[in-house]
Amino acid sequence: MSVERTLVLVKPDGVSRGLTGVVLSRVEAKGYTIVELKRVHATRELLEEHYAEHVGKPFYEPLVEFMLSGPIVAAVFEGERVIEGFRSVAGTTDPTTAAPGTIRGDFGRDWGLKVQQNLVHGSDSAESAAREIGIWFA
Repeated sequence: MSVERTLVLVKPDGVSRGLTGVVLSRVEAKGYTIVELKRVHATRELLEEHYAEHVGKPFYEPLVEFMLSGPIVAAVFEGERVIEGFRSVAGTTDPTTAAPGTIRGDFGRDWGLKVQQNLVHGSDSAESAAREIGIWFA
């Protein structure tokens, strides 16, 4: 196995609810290491680059607007199989059905909004991680 890196974002709903420390500590408790960390107010341009594959989809504009709504904490974590490991800790995309014990299962819910506010983002592959880390930590 080789050491991987992944991008983890604590989205505006996680930051505004004071869950940044909980999220980061859960990932660290799993044994992964933070190698970069910052709190940012994303620009539309950054988000357009990050979500480029979703342009034209019905949820695209509500998602960008949500991500512009407040600060985001961006982190790069490193470790063996960290991409898969973080996604396991995060839980499924839909917080209503995410398993208890996961970030989304313990702290997320459906708020009845146009876009799912599910607390965190994690890269889904090594290729996505490299691209996303380059966007957020240029």
